[in-house]
Amino acid sequence: MKKISIYLLTFIGTCTVALAQVDRSQYPEPGPAPQINIGDPATFTLDNGLKVFVVENHKLPRVTYSLVLDRDPILEGDKAGLTSLVGDMLMGGTATRSKDELDEAIDRIGAYIGASSTSANASSLKKYNDQLLELFADVLFHPAFPQTELDKLKKQTISSLAADKDDPNSIIGVVRNAAMYGKDHPYGEIETEKTVENLHVDDFKHYYTTYFKPNIAYLAIVGDITVAEAKQLVNKHFSGWQKGDVPKHEWPSPTAPKGNKVVLVNRPASAQSVISVGYPFDLKPNNPDVIAVNVVAEILGGGASSRLFQNLREDKGYTYGAYGSINPGKLVATLSTNASVRNAVTDSATQEFIHELNRMAEKTITQGELDLAKASLAGSFGRSLEQPSTIANFAINTELQQLPKDYYKNYLKNMDGITLDQINEIAANYVRGHDLQVTIVGKTDDFADKMGTFGTVQFYTVTGDPEVKMDITDASVTAEGVIEKYLDAIGGREKLVAVKTMKAVSEAEIQGMTIVIEQVVDQGKGIAVQSTRMGDMVLSKVLVTKDKVTATAQGQSQELPAEAAAAYQALLYIFPELTYQERGVKLALDGIGKVNEEDAYKVKVTDGSNTSTEYFSVATGLKLKTESTLSGETTINGYATYERIQLPETVTIANQMMPVPLKAVTKEVVINVEISDEELK
Repeated sequence: MKKISIYLLTFIGTCTVALAQVDRSQYPEPGPAPQINIGDPATFTLDNGLKVFVVENHKLPRVTYSLVLDRDPILEGDKAGLTSLVGDMLMGGTATRSKDELDEAIDRIGAYIGASSTSANASSLKKYNDQLLELFADVLFHPAFPQTELDKLKKQTISSLAADKDDPNSIIGVVRNAAMYGKDHPYGEIETEKTVENLHVDDFKHYYTTYFKPNIAYLAIVGDITVAEAKQLVNKHFSGWQKGDVPKHEWPSPTAPKGNKVVLVNRPASAQSVISVGYPFDLKPNNPDVIAVNVVAEILGGGASSRLFQNLREDKGYTYGAYGSINPGKLVATLSTNASVRNAVTDSATQEFIHELNRMAEKTITQGELDLAKASLAGSFGRSLEQPSTIANFAINTELQQLPKDYYKNYLKNMDGITLDQINEIAANYVRGHDLQVTIVGKTDDFADKMGTFGTVQFYTVTGDPEVKMDITDASVTAEGVIEKYLDAIGGREKLVAVKTMKAVSEAEIQGMTIVIEQVVDQGKGIAVQSTRMGDMVLSKVLVTKDKVTATAQGQSQELPAEAAAAYQALLYIFPELTYQERGVKLALDGIGKVNEEDAYKVKVTDGSNTSTEYFSVATGLKLKTESTLSGETTINGYATYERIQLPETVTIANQMMPVPLKAVTKEVVINVEISDEELK
């Protein structure tokens, strides 16, 4: 035991001396780029035009099949959303198997099969090769496109689109692309509830018969398989696939704006702004500069050590993370940078994005930055080789993008050979801080007046359309008049003033579960209660008085702070608009906007510390929508009449507390009924 202790002490001492000799203030010298041993694929082509690549790898008894269709981008028009659902429809069942039977057959052999509008993949243990390809071929060549599956997918997609309208990260993707490419371009069009509703089974059948052709298809096979085995299996399962003419589509290459273009999307409920700064340009995937451009992108915004991250997060503290990328493309390449920042620093953060783009173009990259970026990219490349799909993609990309045959074998070697002078020259050629599109989703009232510094400002809607904000030319229209017209539309002051108590019950569905929302107001007692329950279980209750707001959830009660309580104080007034004047609520008319294609007066309502924007129909006077930072966005989808008073029948509520928008349908309203003290607890 003593000898072991002495040995350990000696060992530790030796290590300590060795470590003490290391100068930790200097990065270690990088070693030579490792040799990448990617097997050259064997290739053969079937008579129907299907080109096959086989990469043998016998380390694991597994085989992966990757199929890619090389078609041009297509404009889906009033069927936008079709291509996003093609893969799910292919997996929805075949002529001989229902979806459940197909899924069970795949699970039985521990396999995977997936599909999209331009690709399909399958993998399993080698011993199940024949069963896997039989199932794979069944999916590819005998899809049933069942109506039941389409109905389910449409419902899911429409629900997802509704949620996306309240997700600033989804909104900025839609608006950025629409503003950059135009909605009449495949890269700029968006799917909506309406276009998804337009989809029919025949649309999927037409797409399938038009584009699923072997003469535009590439199949990569990677794993524990020989070329002879691959030929036998592919001929057995794919030789009957009939080739045919596939339509070609040509699209103009999008160009960057002349001068900076600032695209703003107003989202009053946002506490943060989502910023995207970038531009389209020309850089094909087979351009010799691409590897160096990848290094430039890594230095600009690739991770925690990048310039954007270090500037906007570490130095300025504007955000949790700022990133950037440069993506080559056959039709168009894009440079894109992004971050989510506090509303108050939106203009300052935008300035820093532009500053870093300008600095990158001024040949300021250092040797340390270059070495760090190379090491990071080399590590990512090496880790990607662990996936068989990566090798398959390499084989197909080499053919599709017309890359040199040894492109991936020499990737690390070629990247390692990039010098400091070369990387700075590449950065100056491809990165710039002018002719940018700056896209921002946030509470624009907080920063819109400052954004003209950066370029021409344009307002867009959340659906990617230029916002049509009409001025009010009729001088007789005032904010107070709009409110009065609304009160008249729902019943008139005389009827509304006579309402002293109200009970309302609404129902909403969340993930298949019914939620009941009950609201009780007694204006005479100055008390309002809003409770939410599921069955007999009370999920939450909010008790509102003039002095305080108490929220109860999971048996725990808490008095809300003043700012949070302000959003609930309006519950004390059944028709709060009746008391605007006596409570000193400030009103301001802000032009005419659109709510669901209907012209609406925009009225800014400032009630104490809470400011909201109310939208009222120009035609009917009815309220259509409310937006506020505290309570989010509430859209009124219809009205119903109760005792000659019109009240919202269906509302959609979206805010940061909800993972998806909540659609509530009014089930019961009782006016001027006696409310017991028990109900107001």
